[in-house]
Amino acid sequence: MGMSSNNSEEPITEINLTPLVDVSLVLVIIFMAVAPFALQAGIKVLQSKASAQVGKVSMSESVQVRLSKEGKLTLNGAELARENYPAAVAKALEKSADKFVIVKADTQNKVGQVVGLLDEARQAGALKMALMKN
Repeated sequence: MGMSSNNSEEPITEINLTPLVDVSLVLVIIFMAVAPFALQAGIKVLQSKASAQVGKVSMSESVQVRLSKEGKLTLNGAELARENYPAAVAKALEKSADKFVIVKADTQNKVGQVVGLLDEARQAGALKMALMKN
């Protein structure tokens, strides 16, 4: 009996690598397409420390925002309504040389409120931001 490669009774002993390579290449292309979306843009916030202001900008030159646990908002000591905040912080940043915003919040404040203030300050032109706890 001769050995023929077309005999259907013999078991297949060779591994076909073509489907494996095809699937691997498709997965590489999918990962390359999805990778840019995995990187999320965030807000960099300086952590409050006792030595954070040493050698840096003085507190009077920065824009200070305070959010109380009752939801009262003050900008550089003056109380203002929440809907007036974006325009007021933009005006205060025009006078600030370094465009530095310090947000002071109580521990009972919701994260969304504080992040909203930071985001609106960034949109108004803040270059540096710090978050402090009262």
